[in-house]
Amino acid sequence: MLSILIPVYNYNVFTLVETLYYQVLKCNIPFEIVCLDDASDVFLPENQKINQFKNSTYSVLEKNIGRSAIRNLLAKKAIYENLLFLDADTIPVHDKFISNYISHINASEKVVYGGILYKTSKPSANELLRWIYGKKREALHVSDRKKNPHLSFLTLNFLIKKSLFSTVTFNENIPNLRHEDTLFSYELMQNKIEIIHIKNPVYHLGIEDSKTFLKKSEEAVVGLKNLVDSNLISSDYVKLSHYFQIIKKYNLQSIIAFGFKIIRPLFLKQLLGKKPSLFIFDIYRLGYYCTLKKYAK
Repeated sequence: MLSILIPVYNYNVFTLVETLYYQVLKCNIPFEIVCLDDASDVFLPENQKINQFKNSTYSVLEKNIGRSAIRNLLAKKAIYENLLFLDADTIPVHDKFISNYISHINASEKVVYGGILYKTSKPSANELLRWIYGKKREALHVSDRKKNPHLSFLTLNFLIKKSLFSTVTFNENIPNLRHEDTLFSYELMQNKIEIIHIKNPVYHLGIEDSKTFLKKSEEAVVGLKNLVDSNLISSDYVKLSHYFQIIKKYNLQSIIAFGFKIIRPLFLKQLLGKKPSLFIFDIYRLGYYCTLKKYAK
């Protein structure tokens, strides 16, 4: 009935699998838990213990294939029609997590997204930017997610039918620069596939330090620009690319790019400090967008 699919990379996923395993046992349904390691750089022996659980496997790929390809491969390996995708650095918020999803399992032509939360306790000072961004921009209430159901969707916690996934898979031809979830949600929207938003969240545990998050954010800007320039998504779908099109329309790109390069050290000081501002973060990403050339790689 249910295939729980977890892509893994350099992360100890044993606690997540153990939690899911005992929850799904209580539901008394046919199930499997499939963990596929995308050729991690680090050997984590705890992950090998997953194979001791009934109907649960952990295996490692010989070479890294990327975030899109590994999700598609997991779906191909799944033996059941109902696919529950979870990121490795998550953990269910409550013990009704699996049963809540099972109650929505008849949503045949729809995707079900449970949401995400962040722990309320503040992390260390060098992790504040990621934590604040997550709490303000990702950990949205169901009512807020429903206002823009496709753009509010994240691929770290969702249920989909295998037959439906075969019509809209993750694009393996785009650079491995993030925003694969943006493209996936956009293609769901283009195919008129509804996303049901429910209150069934997981905690996101893998909070990077601010420097790493900024680097990944820059990569994501490059990835977004590639999607827009390649006409894979509309420039109006994401606010960042929408604002860039306005800047481009009034021929302000070069001026803003020049100003960004001068002010960038001040932005970095603010964003890496003790009170990072999401407004500054948005300006930073827009300024960085303006410095990119067409079809940036």
